[in-house]
Order: sequence, then structure tokens, then C-alpha cells
Amino acid sequence: MDQNNLLLALSPLILISVGLQIFALIDLVRRESYRVQGGKKWVWALVIILGNTLGSIVYLVAGRTEGKAS
Repeated sequence: MDQNNLLLALSPLILISVGLQIFALIDLVRRESYRVQGGKKWVWALVIILGNTLGSIVYLVAGRTEGKAS
């Protein structure tokens, strides 16, 4: 398999990964700080960006809360 075919075969996975990161970052920006686990949005932004797909999934599963403002 040459490079072009490999890139073509991997393109759906790359698009899903990038799309998931964009979705998680948009959700993080729109969410109030008190509705983010730990209240530190910049930490979660680093997790999403540096963690790639896994970081986005961790944020979406564990990083968001439905907490009330104190």
C-alpha cells in the first residue's frame, strides 16, 4: 500500500478525531467554569488538545458537570 492509499484509508479516522476535538473545545468554551470538573477550563483545554481523541473522550465523559453556581 503506498502513501496515498494509506492516507485515504486513514482519512475517516483523522476526520473523526479532529471533529471530536473541535466539538469538545467548543463545548468547553461555551460551558461556565463552575460546570467543569475542577473549575479550571485551561487544564481541560490542554487535556483535549494534547490528549487527542482520548483527551476529548475523557473531557466529555468526566470533565463536564451539571453543578450549580455557588
